[in-house]
Amino acid sequence: MRHAAERRWQTFALPALALAALIMPGAAFAQQPSRDSPGRDSTELSIELVDPKVLRVCADPHNLPFSNEKLEGFENKLAELFARKLDKSLAYTWFPQATGFVRQTLGSHRCDVIMGFPQGDDLVQSTNPYYRTAYAFIFKPGSDLEGIDTLSDERLKTKRIGIVAGTPAATYLAINGLLARAKPYALMVDTRVDSSAEAMIRDLKSGEIDVGILWGPMAGYYARAENGTIRVVPLLKDSGGPQLSYRIGMGVRGGDQNWKRQLNRLIQENQPEISRILIGFGIPLLDEKDQPITEESLTKKP
Repeated sequence: MRHAAERRWQTFALPALALAALIMPGAAFAQQPSRDSPGRDSTELSIELVDPKVLRVCADPHNLPFSNEKLEGFENKLAELFARKLDKSLAYTWFPQATGFVRQTLGSHRCDVIMGFPQGDDLVQSTNPYYRTAYAFIFKPGSDLEGIDTLSDERLKTKRIGIVAGTPAATYLAINGLLARAKPYALMVDTRVDSSAEAMIRDLKSGEIDVGILWGPMAGYYARAENGTIRVVPLLKDSGGPQLSYRIGMGVRGGDQNWKRQLNRLIQENQPEISRILIGFGIPLLDEKDQPITEESLTKKP
């Protein structure tokens, strides 16, 4: 998973990228603090954090369902939750999720946390994971693809398959001899003006492709917007190629040990609420046994 953090979803999912010539740092965006939850003593964090009184988040301004400047993404909602729990105000440093993102934000001490970061990369120190998800099929309900759950399924040999070029799932298409039937979508896009996920959804609806493969959060979010006309099936059974499921935590600087411990406590104490936010965005959540985490399963837990 080398270089995954710097390019974030290039490795794991549909990218939130801008062309190098267009990358410009954005101004911080601040909100007024909420006071509905007692805060924690931030004295021990005064050296580690830019401002102990402010939750300063590093984020992409055009990257739904994760984040945007209108604060509509699920990472925006998680940041709001954590700011309330910490009794802090909330501010953003905006920068496209492209090469240089970590260096220009977290690494430059312009902000203190990246709200979503895959475990296993050495560019940042990861907190404990707060969700696990996987790449997923998207297709129309009622088609002859009902029941499909693996990229080795024989039915795919007669289907037009949408795939984001360069993602792990594309390797499985090559392994299974399916690249000739694939329609590639760009890995690197300027998300201010383009979206490979939205393009794939449009092509699926029009019949240009029969099935698509997207990173789970993207698949779930865009399928949810289609009100049940697109089915999402996580890819959990394929082996022999790159990993298709990942644990996602938060990213902090390598030396920020007290800050990491505080975030870990917040994740542990608020996991059900965190999961409900994600479920509300259609994110297909998985437990460690590859079973789906749903609102119903959360309600049943003691």
